[in-house]
Amino acid sequence: MWPDDRLIRLLGVAHPVIQAPMAGASTPALAAAVANAGGLGSIAAAMLDGEGLRDAVTETRRATNGPLNLNFFVHRPPADDAAKAAAALDLLRPYYDDLGLGAMPAVKALHFPFDEAMLEVVLELGPKVVSFHFGLPDARLVARLRDAGILVLSSATTVREAQALEQGGADLIVAQGFEAGGHRGTFDSSFEQAQVGTIALVPQIVDAVSVPVIAAGGIADGRGIAAAFALGAAGVQLGTVFLNCPQSAIAPVHRQALLEARDEDTRLTDAFSGRPARGLANRYIEEMAPHHGSLPDFPLMNTLTGPLRKESAKRGSPDFVALWSGQAMGLNRETDATELMEQLVTSARRILGS
Repeated sequence: MWPDDRLIRLLGVAHPVIQAPMAGASTPALAAAVANAGGLGSIAAAMLDGEGLRDAVTETRRATNGPLNLNFFVHRPPADDAAKAAAALDLLRPYYDDLGLGAMPAVKALHFPFDEAMLEVVLELGPKVVSFHFGLPDARLVARLRDAGILVLSSATTVREAQALEQGGADLIVAQGFEAGGHRGTFDSSFEQAQVGTIALVPQIVDAVSVPVIAAGGIADGRGIAAAFALGAAGVQLGTVFLNCPQSAIAPVHRQALLEARDEDTRLTDAFSGRPARGLANRYIEEMAPHHGSLPDFPLMNTLTGPLRKESAKRGSPDFVALWSGQAMGLNRETDATELMEQLVTSARRILGS
């Protein structure tokens, strides 16, 4: 038995473990493997259109009848800043020349926040959970999801954000500690204020809200899962530890970098997307560090860095790849997702039982 069964009852899962939705890394195969092992599998839908989302869900459901989580971004539309765009083009042009990529793309958004059109697709697909990053969408959209019996989840990086999410209709809240890999979910605080570690953040959010809290950030084994329950969490969300599973979609150079890295090797950077995210240090992150805060808004930078990432990965070079990673990557191993889930659950329950 788990010490807190609220998440199990709400989600209809055997184990209170959520596979983090990681755009560009998580796959239908990964979501299905986690669901079949008793957790909640997630599909990163923020960069998919309606047809792409339908295809991803169809593929996942061919492999599992377990519950699914569909994840979306709800960022504010980016500001149209011609000066920032021109400066970014100048900064990245030498990299394009080095890799022989030719003409640079226009600085424009290619991915958009969750909206009415995507809501209709989601209602058609009927997932168990819809989760959001960077806050919550318009209250009307949240209400329609909840009216359809879909659970709404979002991430908080401070107590204030968690309270805002509960007031906005979230049924579940992920407490995303500073150790977490990928994009910070911060939406109602400055990024400087929201640098709160998991072990400090989780119990404070648990005390501040009435909905179940899910711990995330730097959790990669049974010890971390057990600790999350000791802090008052009802479950955990794990991301980085799943990246070295064969079911993930990351490039070989990213896989190898994770296996060789240690806790001190990550950095926060806005140089890939225009929004702070944690990844392994590489040439691009280090050289762009002096320009933090002066780049085009999220997700405009993705348009410029996309070709760099793709070509660098193709060449087997880590220099321009977004090597997203949390701080516990030193615990990663090359393990099948089903086996990993079994190891995580067995270890956590042994510790909790003792």
